[in-house]
Amino acid sequence: MHTGQPEARFGNLRASELLEVTDDLQALGRGGRWAVAVGFEGQVVLARFGRWEASQPSTKAWDGVRGSWASSLDEPAYTRCVRDVQAEIARGWVYQVNLCRVLSAACDADGVLGLYGRLAEMKGAFAGLLQLPEHGVHIASASPERFLSLRGTVLRSSPIKGTSASPTGFLVKDRAENVMIVDLVRNDLGRLAEVGSVVVEQLMAVESYPGLYHLVSSVAADIGRHGWPDIFAATFPPGSVSGAPKSSALEVIARVEPCSRQWYCGAFGWIDADTQRAELGVAIRTFWLDGAELKFGTGAGITWGSDPVGSGGKPNSRRVA
Repeated sequence: MHTGQPEARFGNLRASELLEVTDDLQALGRGGRWAVAVGFEGQVVLARFGRWEASQPSTKAWDGVRGSWASSLDEPAYTRCVRDVQAEIARGWVYQVNLCRVLSAACDADGVLGLYGRLAEMKGAFAGLLQLPEHGVHIASASPERFLSLRGTVLRSSPIKGTSASPTGFLVKDRAENVMIVDLVRNDLGRLAEVGSVVVEQLMAVESYPGLYHLVSSVAADIGRHGWPDIFAATFPPGSVSGAPKSSALEVIARVEPCSRQWYCGAFGWIDADTQRAELGVAIRTFWLDGAELKFGTGAGITWGSDPVGSGGKPNSRRVA
């Protein structure tokens, strides 16, 4: 049984005084400020809180996991999955697929708040915490990637594709993937956009994060009067963690990955229906409790030129999500 009070944290804000929990995206049209979690397979948790206020970081200790981590794909299985994806590329069904593994380890029931305190030190731009003990929801994220932000009628997405240990170490593969996903995001936003309003604001900018560098692009559009059910129908799941074309990539993912991604690679953040503002990250670098297990996903963009092993003899993602 999980104890503790329902709460959400995003940046220096803490939400308390839970008013309602629903899975109905139509509720976002009723007003209020909501913490939002949407899983990769489409499960939805919307939590409306009555109080949002500045707060200091959590000081709760993180005791770690009990025992070692287990993976949904061991090295031979991961290599087979990469080859399966490349076979789909060879027959022209996809250009790129994001292939993921889910790690799990036993964890004390109330450890997520302490874990979030550690993750917040990474200063992920879309870091957050959502705990709804009575609903079995315990999520902590340090995501650096914007899925969607909303300001009035302007919707923006900033996909990350390309990871390097240095600002000059990106491969041709990294840049090709980034361009593919930018085109995919332009298409997604175009389903909602006022004619002529889709703009690529930034293409393959190099951004630094603790220990690595990313290629980050940004696409924006004026979506007029579209509400959140339409927005999610047009854009979800995020293209950077699916592949291109998205519909074909999702079919391959469903076939080759051995387990559900659950909250990993979904959307996580907040929506303020009163002010028409929102910040939703892609749920990467994200932990969640599933019963007595703490889970964490990691993924890589697979193209025709991908090496599933790499020089170290272990699965080589080139881009750990």
